[in-house]
Amino acid sequence: MTQWIGTTFESDAGWDHLETLVDVGDRMAGSEGERRAAEATRDALAEVGARDARIEEFDVQGWTRGGSEIRAGQTSQDCIALPRSPDASATGELVDLGYGLPSDFEDTDVEGKVVMVATNVPDYFDRFVHRREKYYYAVEGGAAAFVFKNHVEGCLPPTGSVGTADDPIGDVPAVGVSKEVGARLSRRWEGETVTVAVDADVHDATSGNVHAELGPDTDEELLVTSHVDAHDIAEGAMDNGAGTAMVVEMARALADREDELDARVHFVAFGAEEVGLEGSGRMAERANFDDVKAIVNNDGVVRGRTLSFYTHGFDALDEAAHAVADRFDHPVKTIPEQGPHSDHWPFVEWGVPGYHVMSETGDEGRGWGHTHADTLDKLEVRDLREQAILLTELTVHLASDEFSVAHKAPEEIAEALEAENKAKGMKITGDWPYDE
Repeated sequence: MTQWIGTTFESDAGWDHLETLVDVGDRMAGSEGERRAAEATRDALAEVGARDARIEEFDVQGWTRGGSEIRAGQTSQDCIALPRSPDASATGELVDLGYGLPSDFEDTDVEGKVVMVATNVPDYFDRFVHRREKYYYAVEGGAAAFVFKNHVEGCLPPTGSVGTADDPIGDVPAVGVSKEVGARLSRRWEGETVTVAVDADVHDATSGNVHAELGPDTDEELLVTSHVDAHDIAEGAMDNGAGTAMVVEMARALADREDELDARVHFVAFGAEEVGLEGSGRMAERANFDDVKAIVNNDGVVRGRTLSFYTHGFDALDEAAHAVADRFDHPVKTIPEQGPHSDHWPFVEWGVPGYHVMSETGDEGRGWGHTHADTLDKLEVRDLREQAILLTELTVHLASDEFSVAHKAPEEIAEALEAENKAKGMKITGDWPYDE
């Protein structure tokens, strides 16, 4: 019965696939690298025993990075363009808005100015303010350009998408700067005129979702997911090579336990997550939500040893995660709040029970994520194997006829977002799907 645990703790399937992904190079949405990573993931799922491994392609807006700079005084300061930034240049007075909270924008006239904000939020604030929300506040206020300053030391400019293909962002260029460059800009040039310039190519491209299955051919299915794309500035080991490696490792382990599955397990490695949840959004548009028992989305696993689960107010999911953890005497953390920032969300926002599975790092915010430092050397095979054991057992538990979890009405999810003060930001970025 427990032989699969020893096999999983000795398995190299997930880690080998992680090395394959990071060695691809650029896995930006719509790129040749993303396609090769999707094909490698399809082949890895088939090799570990999942059936009908395939790629379903879809059109996506491609974005290819060119050069970028901030011209301040007689200097050129290092920066990187943020994906979906327009190919544009703008000049204006530099204003440092600190954390870039909603109140900071309400209290400051940013029209015609180059606005700089930090990647983090203060401890006293009651929620995380996403990069896109800060960018949209700047655009709404008439800012000339947007500068996203990392809060992590190490000369690491952050990246991250600032728009979606369906919501054109106009002509406001956006760049990321390191904590050190941001401090220099604020100290020497706040109140002075600076220029932000971005070269980027926007074009038609193709992405794809990787699918495979295990278990009985039931209408009811459990989704086990990740995303295969990554930002082009690093290896994408943590975000989200590790999540896709986890899906492969779980598929290998579940293939040995297929006779224990009472419902079909549908593995999906989504494309184009980093530019607006494009792949998961396409799948959700066609899905029959009543057939989806739950979704287990791996995005942020393996970065730390202890798993954490956003459970989105589904008490049965919270209890299931702790029950499995207690069985293995292994600590986990559950967060009952809504987490609208990964591929589970196009399903959860309509009431589908879902986890966003991450791991505790002890760092504030993304840490190494979305920077040049997102590299394989920061991960450990031990953590991948241990977490694969827990998540495999959890998946068998969720797929059991003995486990049930009720879907929520979309109105309940909307009310929770309002109560958690997350609705305002989603509305300004165009991510609020509910009728007003």
